[in-house]
Amino acid sequence: MNSKPAPSARELSPEQLRQRIEALGPWFHNMNLGGVWTAPTHFLGDYPKMKFERFARVIPESLRGKTVLDVGCNAGFYSMEMKRRGAARVVGIDSDDRYLAQARFAAQVNGFEDLEFRNLDVYDVAALGEKFDLVIFMGVLYHLRHPLLALDLLREHCCRDLMLFQSMQRGSETVFPLEKDYPFEDQGIFQHEGYPLAYFVEREYAHDWTNWWIPNRACAEAMLRSAGFSVLEHPEEEVYLCRAAEPSVPGPRAVYPAHP
Repeated sequence: MNSKPAPSARELSPEQLRQRIEALGPWFHNMNLGGVWTAPTHFLGDYPKMKFERFARVIPESLRGKTVLDVGCNAGFYSMEMKRRGAARVVGIDSDDRYLAQARFAAQVNGFEDLEFRNLDVYDVAALGEKFDLVIFMGVLYHLRHPLLALDLLREHCCRDLMLFQSMQRGSETVFPLEKDYPFEDQGIFQHEGYPLAYFVEREYAHDWTNWWIPNRACAEAMLRSAGFSVLEHPEEEVYLCRAAEPSVPGPRAVYPAHP
């Protein structure tokens, strides 16, 4: 006698959903999956939906025919939002298998069977072998020991047009209009509150050892320009919609593997 096939993710009862969600936890993306919240005690509440609503307007309402790369996709919230906007293809990458398992399950519950999730580090994005119309690079930069390298790699290998960028910022929110160059003797410029500055976290910040470099606003914007991104919109204090452009400073980028 044939056994009854296991129900699909969309057919699970609330109790079955709760059990699967708990088994895949802990979750950082707090999402409502079939009436069950993935992280009901999240310290940021309805996150990341609550944050997304503050800048969603800058993303085209229709992404029909467009391709999207979601870097550091976590449990797939932004990947699914891009499919809701009609993206033809969405690829989410992360280096944490637990997050990828969460993303695949959430996508199945929401009926997004064609979402692609891969275990891939941001430093290895050249292995994708393609460029995307929209790159999402949110909540990742400050977790990297080599943040400018990551921006260089995304610009060189992945970004055909737009990039949605977010980084935690600390320090001054002032942006000082810098000259092209300063004499060696001028040390005062480095004391200006609006000078680009990134804070290095040697041990931990907010009980998280993966927080390495935290820029101030001027530094975040300067890094984007240096890697070859122009800022189109700044809809929320840490969020930027950018477009692929020429780097602000000529010369070789810190991109690898080297071109032949």
